[in-house]
Amino acid sequence: MCCNQYTPGTDGLSERDLQPVSHLPFFKERIAGMQFFDPHVHMTSRTTDDYQAMADAGIVAIIEPAFWLGQPRTGVASFRDYYSSLIGWERFRASQFGIKHYCTIGLNSREANNEALAEEVMELLPSFIYKEGVVGVGEIGFDDQTAAEEKYYRLQLDLAKEAGLPVQIHTPHRDKKRGTTRSMDIAIEHGLNPYTVIVDHNNEETVQEVLDRGFWAAFTIYPFTKMGNERMVQIVKQYGIERIMINSAADWGISDPLAVPKTAALMKEYGISDEAIRTVTYQNAITAFGQSGQIDEKDFAAVKDIDQSQKFSGNTVLRGGQQPRVDKNSLIIR
Repeated sequence: MCCNQYTPGTDGLSERDLQPVSHLPFFKERIAGMQFFDPHVHMTSRTTDDYQAMADAGIVAIIEPAFWLGQPRTGVASFRDYYSSLIGWERFRASQFGIKHYCTIGLNSREANNEALAEEVMELLPSFIYKEGVVGVGEIGFDDQTAAEEKYYRLQLDLAKEAGLPVQIHTPHRDKKRGTTRSMDIAIEHGLNPYTVIVDHNNEETVQEVLDRGFWAAFTIYPFTKMGNERMVQIVKQYGIERIMINSAADWGISDPLAVPKTAALMKEYGISDEAIRTVTYQNAITAFGQSGQIDEKDFAAVKDIDQSQKFSGNTVLRGGQQPRVDKNSLIIR
């Protein structure tokens, strides 16, 4: 067991305590008054209903990593427009529901294999990573662990180092342990401080090494794959709360943008303290990505002054005849 073992006294959980909870109704009642930060969620592919539900569940801030949109992009202009939307329209859209939006910018591993296009994207990245609201280079790393993926992963690590930004690593779905180790080896080889690197999509197979080597370990709570929230309770029990964070990675696939508050509710159900829950579902994300110099918690409160009649490039989140929903607790939809 690593140096981050959790021995929280009255919060300790025995194996008997960790019986499965297959259904947890009214989870919001268990987390009333708590705030959450989801450091990996792809809101470009989510609806305004998701934003409203997230706000109602206590999510006050999010990070949206640049990622693969489901089919390959065919030109650099599509990357330019996508990156522009992350620092523009999507940031505005989140604010209309009282959520502070940040992003990480990078060339994802899947599209790194189109080398001709990847070269053009690499020329584009410096135009975006210094923009307001960009808190890291990501999500980058490996998918099929090809030579091209390694080439552009290395180039982006150098870019992050030059810019003084944290790195958000996507660990591969296949051969995850080898890919995770390789990702960390290369980051160290390029002179990055592990404390500035967030290794994402961890599981029981990878967490020990990630923590032992001084990296941040992020866990994606994803239905039927990656990491379920009952398993996450056991991870916190065994490894503690230092350099561990939770995200939803909700995207265009079957996923849950409320994964973070739901996991918090489950942790509370099993007796983990509010302070420990706050650390892994809120504070650690701020500490890790705050190394960018872009995150100020006071901004979370400032964005709560919602006026849904505001416009971005002439557009609002409202449609013809709709009235702004300022009171998020209102039962009546007019």
